[in-house]
Amino acid sequence: IGTWLVIRKIIEEYKFTEILEKYISSKDLGLVLDLAAYSIVAENNAGQYYPDYAYNHPLFSNDMHIYSDSKVSDLLQSMTAEMSAGFLNDWNSVRDHREKIYISYDSTNKNCQAGDLEIVEYGHPKVDTGEAIFNYAVAYDTQNKEPLFYEEYSGSINDVSQLEFMIGKAAGYGYKKVGFILDRGYFSRGSIACMDKNGYNFIIMVKGMNKLVNSLILEVKGSFEYKWARHIDEYDVYGTTVKRKLYETDTKERYFHLFHSIGKEGEERSLRAKKLRRMKAHLMQHTNETVGFGPGFHHYYRLHYNEQNGVFLFPEDRTDVIELENDLSGYFCIITSENMTARAALNIYKSRDTSEKLFRGDKSYLGDKSLRIYGDSAAESKIFIEFLALIIRNKMYNCLKDELVKLDSRPNYMTVPAAIRELEKIEMVRLTDNKYRLDHAVTATQKTILKAFGMDAPLVKYYAEEISKILKGVK
Repeated sequence: IGTWLVIRKIIEEYKFTEILEKYISSKDLGLVLDLAAYSIVAENNAGQYYPDYAYNHPLFSNDMHIYSDSKVSDLLQSMTAEMSAGFLNDWNSVRDHREKIYISYDSTNKNCQAGDLEIVEYGHPKVDTGEAIFNYAVAYDTQNKEPLFYEEYSGSINDVSQLEFMIGKAAGYGYKKVGFILDRGYFSRGSIACMDKNGYNFIIMVKGMNKLVNSLILEVKGSFEYKWARHIDEYDVYGTTVKRKLYETDTKERYFHLFHSIGKEGEERSLRAKKLRRMKAHLMQHTNETVGFGPGFHHYYRLHYNEQNGVFLFPEDRTDVIELENDLSGYFCIITSENMTARAALNIYKSRDTSEKLFRGDKSYLGDKSLRIYGDSAAESKIFIEFLALIIRNKMYNCLKDELVKLDSRPNYMTVPAAIRELEKIEMVRLTDNKYRLDHAVTATQKTILKAFGMDAPLVKYYAEEISKILKGVK
């Protein structure tokens, strides 16, 4: 019962029941919450295994009724897009729109074998398994550490194209004092123009070896990398800021925050040297052969061939290319639309780490690497339930992380998976009088975990008695 009690408390704090009952019937509402809890506790989203979970856990459904997997399937088919849209409207309407926040926007894609889903198309997957995909994106408030809204869209639509529609949604939900934190995949002239048009600020990482950034690095190289006044302790890097336009027709000047890591420079140089040794060894194995090589070899070497018979003779280092890349090793750049220090820009950009962990948790710990459904209605329903689970699990993560800061030691049970394993050991058993009771007292480890959620042993005992009364009345 331990994890379920934590999930129940979070659901009450977020008033999920009050919001969802406007759009989902009271009969189905409990099952929707149960499926969200199931994906968190069991780290699975396969409907056929839900009854096994339900048999061993308290439930939100009326009288803790255990529904079959066929009922789960019927529920997913019956839910409508209006339900999720209504929830997102209400969820975002209660946010403080006067507060200045930064929204981290990130997307992933999921492989899909279901053949009849309109959203599934062949696109550009991060891991190409040869299957069609759909894209899934989440907007995350880094200030208040909460997911705000999500989007699912066709696998053939690239991230940059979808960004414009996401910005429109943010405006539609009433967010005005907003900055967007974006990774390097969203860097484009169109994205920048769209944010400017809507009056939104941005913080964006630039792709490596960008020509403009390279020229700026070479311009200021040697002026800040070893000055302690430029050192940013939290990340052990040195930073400086340069003001420039992004492109010739840009109407505004932007702030280029350039950073250098001594450790990263040594690592990149070492990896490049190893890579070049392997490439040269490969080239030398094919001397006196009629053979062609890929663009990567031509980038680093001038390849000499016999003009008469086309036989490969020997490689010659492109020293200018190699030395330039060595000169740029250890540097990276963040561009912001508003004036701030390099330290502030890096701290804000690093706050998106939580949203990245959110995606990893979605696939690894919610069982959502695959949706395991057929049909568009079921797909939309499962993605919606997944988002509910994502909000709850994210709250668990942040509560544990905040509590960990207060502890003298760093115990290994203050992660979400480890905490779930410990809380699952809080069990109730039924004895010969048919009454459920706690099997044993709450342990010291469990007390530490429960404290992170504002709970203690007496509260667990109280809820256990409440659960026992409900089960006693169930025929």
